[in-house]
Amino acid sequence: MSFTSYDYLIFLAALFVIYWILRVKSLQNLILLTGSYVFYGYIQPWFCILILFSTIIDYVLGLAMSHFIGKRKILFVISLGFNLCILGFFKYFNFFSDNLIALISSLGIKVHSMTFQIIIPIGISFYTLQKLTYIIELYRGNIQVRKNFIDFALFVSFFPQLLSGPIERASRLLPQIEQSRRWNWEMFSSAWPLIVRGYLKKMVIADNVSVYVDKIFMLDHPTFMLITAGTLAFTLQIYADFSAYTDIARGSARMLGFNLMENFNSPYLAVSPSDFWRRWHISFSSWIRDYLYIPLGGSRVDAKWKYMAILIISLGLSGLWHGAAWNFVIWGIYYAVLIFLYRWLGFSGRWKPKGKAGNLLAWSLMFCFTLIGWAIFRASSIEWLTGIFSKNFSIGISGDSLIVSYIVLTAVALYSLPLFALMFLDRIIPKRKVAHSLFYGLAVIMIIVLVPGAQQDFIYSQF
Repeated sequence: MSFTSYDYLIFLAALFVIYWILRVKSLQNLILLTGSYVFYGYIQPWFCILILFSTIIDYVLGLAMSHFIGKRKILFVISLGFNLCILGFFKYFNFFSDNLIALISSLGIKVHSMTFQIIIPIGISFYTLQKLTYIIELYRGNIQVRKNFIDFALFVSFFPQLLSGPIERASRLLPQIEQSRRWNWEMFSSAWPLIVRGYLKKMVIADNVSVYVDKIFMLDHPTFMLITAGTLAFTLQIYADFSAYTDIARGSARMLGFNLMENFNSPYLAVSPSDFWRRWHISFSSWIRDYLYIPLGGSRVDAKWKYMAILIISLGLSGLWHGAAWNFVIWGIYYAVLIFLYRWLGFSGRWKPKGKAGNLLAWSLMFCFTLIGWAIFRASSIEWLTGIFSKNFSIGISGDSLIVSYIVLTAVALYSLPLFALMFLDRIIPKRKVAHSLFYGLAVIMIIVLVPGAQQDFIYSQF
């Protein structure tokens, strides 16, 4: 079920009414769990079978870890292996089988490709990492085992953030599930603006800009000007699209008495690669930091080659997590190299430039690096990415290329205006309810008038 569909609005309204009428926590959690499975299985009901099976396995293994203390490590390894195998099979079977066949064929050995394709269950990347926070923290002794299956199953499948996050930690979301919740008007009044701004970002900004992005990245031999314009458009699209999902998810959860973490903190104001990853997709980047980067040694490693290897493993895998394609892996490794170079030059950790001129220079450089990263991320394939440099790649400062680039850049500038208004709304007119109401009233009108005819899925729902 898509957040931007009428079905979702009806679903959320009905669930909202039933949920708050019940008032009893156990019944509220049961209706939320039922609603989450209805939401998840709305298009493909069999997805519910997989997530239920996966939930039962980790629930049982969690209980076993608390009961058989001497076998905690082996039970933890079993859970970890089970989750990674399920994720690997459904998400990467096609990718690895195709690459293996291509490798064998390059050696002159004839081999037939697989005659079937694995359907990737949406949201599996997100709820797998969320479940792993429970198992890992339970193994480390940082949280207690949960014996209430309904509560645990709701933690895994909580519908607002099920498909594209934020990836909540067990230590943060489970206590909210387990505590009693009472109707709070202030929570509701802060929820609807999040939902409205999410719809504004997605339906007005991201979906309209995507038309230009798709056309440019579908070209076989785009010029430099077109690639630059298309990448700038995608830079706007992916932020508006992904942060829109987070806003709607947080707003929907808040209507039900839950607080989900913020997933973005002005990522395009970053002044270094590390700073960017502290601001972009925070729930995921912090997961990689805490459960992969730091356990491998992180910044504690002195040898430069070891540190580089840790970065490549951590960010290379984070790139692969985004999608089963080599451009995502290269995108992750690209950031690993950037972080390594910044550290090698002495700009590591939470380094901040001095003075306004230094800050402007650092920001400008990092924004250019970000654009290059998004060009790699959005590329349809590695062949396409290398092809634009090797075949008829030109600056394109005249003719149709210049006109199209100008149109795209103009569209990017215009559609950026409401995003800038959202970013600075709270800073410019804090606590002024009339101004806020006027802005969100205008936002609703923009959503009604400017929504494109064909709506698109959220970008991160495919990951």
